[in-house]
Amino acid sequence: MHNTQLFLKDLVAIDSVNPTLVPGAAGELAIGECIAAEMRSVGLDVEVTEVLPGRRNVVGVLTGREPGRTLMLCGHMDTVGVSGMTAPFVPTERDGRLYGRGAQDMKGGVAAMVGAAATLAGETALSAGRVIVAVVVDEEHASVGADALVQDWQADGAVVAEPTDLTVATGHKGFAWVRVETRGRAAHGSRPREGRDAILRMGRVLNRLEHLDHELQARLPHPLLGSASLHASTVDGGGELSIYPDRCVLNLERRTLVGEADGVALAEVDHILQQLRLEDAEFDAVARLVLERPAYEVTADHPLPRALLAIIGETGRPQTISGMSFWTDAAILARAGIPSVLFGPSGQGLHSHQEYVELETVLACRDVLVKLAQTFCRAEPA
Repeated sequence: MHNTQLFLKDLVAIDSVNPTLVPGAAGELAIGECIAAEMRSVGLDVEVTEVLPGRRNVVGVLTGREPGRTLMLCGHMDTVGVSGMTAPFVPTERDGRLYGRGAQDMKGGVAAMVGAAATLAGETALSAGRVIVAVVVDEEHASVGADALVQDWQADGAVVAEPTDLTVATGHKGFAWVRVETRGRAAHGSRPREGRDAILRMGRVLNRLEHLDHELQARLPHPLLGSASLHASTVDGGGELSIYPDRCVLNLERRTLVGEADGVALAEVDHILQQLRLEDAEFDAVARLVLERPAYEVTADHPLPRALLAIIGETGRPQTISGMSFWTDAAILARAGIPSVLFGPSGQGLHSHQEYVELETVLACRDVLVKLAQTFCRAEPA
């Protein structure tokens, strides 16, 4: 049996902070090399593809003895930053938990995926079909790794092993990042007739956005995903205490639901700015979309979640359908024609100062993925 816990500790010990989030950070090169070496050692055919300079997707393939479906197991190797953490890359085991940056998000899931493939390549040979283990870069920012992956690889279904507490998540929220700039006029602080305060004008925008957020959260929620929402992420403006600020920039995030149109976040902000212009002819502001990723949902009666739930039921665990509030690469896979679900281990501390994964659930996830591959891949492709 593959030593999945030891492999997980090796992954947590490697700094793989996303360099787009933290300029100068280590990135995914070293952890990708570790994952590729592990895949090769257990018998997978491995392909490494550079997506950005020094940032490479790693894909391992296991082919069964007979034709059948292709199942993709997908995860990401990058993490968020470690500011405020103590010894983030020292994997520490305590009370059945493994602590360290990325332990929950999502090196535990990656270890389970590779462990499942190792089991299928060894003592539990894959009887039919094909298993693709895809570990990608940049999920914590713009998902350029997943975008590149689907250009070259297809599958009949995919499991993204993000942390779901061993529930089967059939959907997740989307998000949009919008940048708003209010424009004023610089002047000495003693000359109010000459100055136009861009920061105070941004206050008007923030007030309307707060009302919009309350409205979004008061709407009828999605049964699995809950309510849409927005928040102000960063604000920057001004330079000196005695000068009227001529510019203020707000970055906001809008969390979206299945069924909401592409571009809804920018349209909402543009509507607010138009209202403010009608109220004040001197109000000057613009908004632009920085990045948008869609919400996602697959029907619970699709063969993939049904097969997964049946296997979970055999283990005696609850057969629970859930939805995730965070965004994942499952939406990119789905838009490329790969029906996907989320299924991964339990833990706490997502993006926080103390992060851990429950080791028993990593092994449980691995074992369920083994049985899923044996069941799902045996059927003929649709």
